[in-house]
Amino acid sequence: MRLIDFFDRGADRYPDRDCLHDGTRGWTYREVRDQTHRVANGLLAAGLGRGAKAAVYSPNHAAAYACLLGIVRAGVTWAPVNARNALEENLYILDNTDVEFLFYHSSFESSLPRIREACPKIRDVVCIDAPSFDAWLAALAPQAPDLPDDPDAVAFLASSGGTTGRPKGVQITNRNIETMNAIFWACMPVRSPPVHLMVAPMTHAAGVCSFPLLAYGGTNIFMGTADPGAILAAIEKHKVTHIYMPPTLIYMLLAHPDIGRHDYSSLQHLVYASAPMSVDKLVEAIRVFGPVLTQTYGQAEACMICTFFSPEEHVAALEGNLRHRLASCGRATPLMRLEVMDEEGRLLPRGERGEIVVRGGLVMAGYYRNEAATREASTHGWHHTGDIGVIDEDGFVYIVDRKKDMIISGGFNVFPSEVEQVLWGHPAVQDCAVIGVPDDKWGEAVKAVVELKPGAKVTADELVALARDKLGGVKAPKSVDFVAALPRSPVGKVLKKTLREPYWAGRDRKI
Repeated sequence: MRLIDFFDRGADRYPDRDCLHDGTRGWTYREVRDQTHRVANGLLAAGLGRGAKAAVYSPNHAAAYACLLGIVRAGVTWAPVNARNALEENLYILDNTDVEFLFYHSSFESSLPRIREACPKIRDVVCIDAPSFDAWLAALAPQAPDLPDDPDAVAFLASSGGTTGRPKGVQITNRNIETMNAIFWACMPVRSPPVHLMVAPMTHAAGVCSFPLLAYGGTNIFMGTADPGAILAAIEKHKVTHIYMPPTLIYMLLAHPDIGRHDYSSLQHLVYASAPMSVDKLVEAIRVFGPVLTQTYGQAEACMICTFFSPEEHVAALEGNLRHRLASCGRATPLMRLEVMDEEGRLLPRGERGEIVVRGGLVMAGYYRNEAATREASTHGWHHTGDIGVIDEDGFVYIVDRKKDMIISGGFNVFPSEVEQVLWGHPAVQDCAVIGVPDDKWGEAVKAVVELKPGAKVTADELVALARDKLGGVKAPKSVDFVAALPRSPVGKVLKKTLREPYWAGRDRKI
């Protein structure tokens, strides 16, 4: 089945239920289905067909979501563009993915001349929040052709994170989406028509989380900005059942003065992913939001749910004196195989560290027009994630760190996430990142860059002493820098490459 088939299933069952909602008004499945047919016919009339690419350049917005559904209904490939990216990065993505048709939000009107200059393959543009959009839709037929199923067709062309270089186009097929939906339903059975709060960009994990809910008449509530107070209020107001957030945003919620003033009892799954999470803050989140914390692990190249850590398993870890298990990302999901591999391509036994590799229906069809990168990522017949991890005897997967983030200090391997877990536990620390910086004696020295909670105080010596007490002298930071805010990607990941750059300027280390 195609993504649009899952939407149509929900529209058949719940035609009068809100599919999209902007916080003040809603659009029913019946209304959204009509829009998707008209959008599809508009693309077909413009000469786009299978294999052509279209994008939506917009913040989270109901019309933007309807357009992406119209794109896939037409059999055209959707190229997600994150509105929070810098313009130049999005220009590269639009051109690299050969986008020909662009839907855009009026907030990007001033960028159109630069877009047309940098992306000459874009032939048509339509503004989704102007009166002309309604006129454009009204002129199109309300019934688009029902295209045949094509499991291996590329449904959307995601872009890799780009935190270590230029983003690559990731080819996600209909079969990948079908597998992802099936895993979602197996791990998180939908008990009633859900309400999904779209806080993070719909072009990434939050959008992916919404797809399986469409078949069950899920309502997507759109928030244009990730305001912590507004998020807390929206959960109560709309009786939200599902929400995805990166750990950094959860930290902001926990530190907000209104955290104890709202009712969160409607929540079934608060999904956290994209980066490691502080165990101490995870325990606090379970106390505040209830037994709903849910972790998944995946990549753009292997959609979202390669592993799953259920709310029940979180509670069992706390009640069974297995607190260390909260540092894991769960166990491999039913339709995926996950192992760890050494540099020679040998699969390693439980308890040994190596690169996490995966196989199964979530793995991409390859990088768009980049055979060399595809071969590199799939050596030895497995998809290589670039993450260092270990699997325990019970099958729980622990991500030690990104391969490229490991610090070699005095000949010893130091994994930043281990140090970060200790520093996150200090009550004054909101977030932190540990990096390697050049050192004449050790080669690399461990440095912590720390963002404090509003009004909180702690000294560098106190944090160093805490880490030395927990981890020993080798892994403890040699220095601590305090910053007002850590640099983050548009999807909330801390940009360690950006943190390292000033220290390694003119040096040989890859940053």
